[in-house]
Amino acid sequence: MFEEAQLYAPVTDDEHGVTVHLADDHPGAHDPEYRARRNVIAAGALAWEPGEPLPHLEYTDEEHGIWATVSGELHAKHSTYAIRAFREAKEALALPEDHVPQLQEVSDGLRSLTGFTLHPAAGLVPLDVFYGSLADRVFHSTQYLRHGSTPLYTPEPDILHEIVGHGNLLASPAVAEVKRLAGEAARRCETEAGLQFVADVFWFTIEFGVMYEEGELRCYGAGLLSSYGEIEEFRGADVRPIDFHEMGTFDYDITHYQPVLFACDGMAELTDRVGGFFADFTDETPAQLAAGTKVA
Repeated sequence: MFEEAQLYAPVTDDEHGVTVHLADDHPGAHDPEYRARRNVIAAGALAWEPGEPLPHLEYTDEEHGIWATVSGELHAKHSTYAIRAFREAKEALALPEDHVPQLQEVSDGLRSLTGFTLHPAAGLVPLDVFYGSLADRVFHSTQYLRHGSTPLYTPEPDILHEIVGHGNLLASPAVAEVKRLAGEAARRCETEAGLQFVADVFWFTIEFGVMYEEGELRCYGAGLLSSYGEIEEFRGADVRPIDFHEMGTFDYDITHYQPVLFACDGMAELTDRVGGFFADFTDETPAQLAAGTKVA
């Protein structure tokens, strides 16, 4: 389930300073320079206060190279596999592909397009904060990059996932509105179970959603749009129609390619049906879906 990700690389701030705790199997776990870099970036995010300019990072040549490698690999794949709204949003936001953009410039671009802004995240953000902030048109983004030994893979959401995936999606007014509605749904939740249900439906839509468009299956989920490998494999998954009860109760594994995906039948099903689900969601919704008393 999604909550496993919240514990992958916890960040602590104590008498020893800010530390990002990488799991032993993390690609950068045994690289002291990478670990030190992660700590510095996390410290900047933790020290940031709303209203201040977003933390400015002097990215290294290696970090720019990782960004360029992944962006280059994804460029043609987005043309082939991404939905039209994403392609148009990506063109409008016009992110650089040869170097890592600063969070501030991405935030400024999004504000002008859809009213969304970015806040820096030291690492993974608690569910209630991450989703609730979407209601205020705020997206929490990390600033670190994946380890150089595995440029086409990351076990956690780095800036490539956040910006290439979510950032471009947030430049689409239609998708940005669905995200905002998900934030409002999270804000209404008074139980952990309700919040987790919202997060799980979000996982199978905004993170790993696919859509039938222009006579073929395309993707709109940020996890697919930012993954060089999985974006070429999603058409081989077990693709099912939208079913909110199944999506909210499905036992999935975040550490592997998703074997089961749920497809919208065109953009209207995402904006109207998925957006409507988030707009109407309350803590009672999961039980109503299970009992068949709520139309999904």
